[in-house]
Amino acid sequence: MSEKNFSVFVVEDNEWYNKYLVHHLSLNPDYEVKSFFSGKDLIKQLHTNPDVVTLDYRLPDSNGEKLLKEIKTVSPQTEVIIISEQNEIEVAINLLKEGAYDYMVKADDIRDRLLNIVQNIRKNHSLQEKIVHLEKEVQKKYDFQKTVVGNSKGIHKVHELIEKSLSTSINVMINGETGTGKEVVAKAIHYNSNRKNKPFVAVNVTALPADLIESELFGHEKGSFTGANARRLGKFEEANGGTLFLDEIGEMDISFQAKLLRALQEREITRVGSNNPVKVDCRIVTATNRNLMEMVKQGKFREDLYYRLLGLPIELPPLRDREKDILILAKYFVDEFCKENKIPAKVFTPDAQHKLLSYSFPGNIRELKSLVELAVVMSGPNEIKADDISITSFDPLPEMMSEELTMRQYELRILKSYLTKYNDDVKKVADKLDISSATIYRMLKE
Repeated sequence: MSEKNFSVFVVEDNEWYNKYLVHHLSLNPDYEVKSFFSGKDLIKQLHTNPDVVTLDYRLPDSNGEKLLKEIKTVSPQTEVIIISEQNEIEVAINLLKEGAYDYMVKADDIRDRLLNIVQNIRKNHSLQEKIVHLEKEVQKKYDFQKTVVGNSKGIHKVHELIEKSLSTSINVMINGETGTGKEVVAKAIHYNSNRKNKPFVAVNVTALPADLIESELFGHEKGSFTGANARRLGKFEEANGGTLFLDEIGEMDISFQAKLLRALQEREITRVGSNNPVKVDCRIVTATNRNLMEMVKQGKFREDLYYRLLGLPIELPPLRDREKDILILAKYFVDEFCKENKIPAKVFTPDAQHKLLSYSFPGNIRELKSLVELAVVMSGPNEIKADDISITSFDPLPEMMSEELTMRQYELRILKSYLTKYNDDVKKVADKLDISSATIYRMLKE
């Protein structure tokens, strides 16, 4: 969706009437209203593509018909409302044929009529933006063999699991470190499934405060709490018929988990401030970088909700475990960046490839993408050299060894460092340190 405010240009040479229209339109905080007193001044600002122009039909330096044509030539998407002192039927018909959105006469009720018309235009724009956004998403080539890029054994396994997820609407839980591409996999599942023509709605659970999460997911009725000025549909209803992607599900406040479980079991939600349940049909895809089973054991995540969400689990391997996928992905990001910025494609020198393969990429694919794009900018016209790749890594070992501690204290410090690195995944840490899970639990207890 566009982040800019809904812009309205008021073109009126009568100073009092200009201020009158601007004042009432500006009462809506979502409108960015600008004032003009001549056609010449308006034309200078048309490159900003305003959403609406209210245009006085008779201006000192031009007339409505001429200006309407210029507006539609420079900014075809701009809606034009003609305002005239007289009700000239023939003129109005011609202007509407030329593309004017509406024709209004300066009368006592013009304020309310104008506000209603602008509000309707805004609603239509919002709907059109959603349609365009959806079409763009659907038109993307969500061939997961091309979007979930790689040729390693781990990625081949991911491809197999995505393929298995497509024939049904089974819930999917994607687990992986930060930056491994969990949302890319979620979109690949949605846009290759039979729900691809319905919405894909992504929600980052960490961005939702505990006191607002129910309203965000389930929606609310007008007046249900302070600031609820109108009914609002929640993410479940927005995703109806499609896919709801709950990212970082492990961060969900445990006090809300029971309500989410009931919504999943009953396939219905109840808006805040309402007693009427609403049926919903959306596939749930979740993602987390945490070990939810460990959280269940610790009482931080409901066991019944965990198994309801689990469905088909997909584990995304970290980039450091994906063999030469680093080079495949690096080339992919270089080609994409060069294409987007209309610059000739570049290749990595052997030294640059070696430098990439020698780095562990703690930030995974997200870090690789950022690093590669910067390298393209810093490099010469044809190739990317090792010096163009700026790797700034932090090695905790020197700091860890800077104090005089006992061997046992060093062991505990190393253990805590690994647990932090691998998101408290005890089994993975045990494999990396070549010790048993029982040893880790005993050390932590001590």
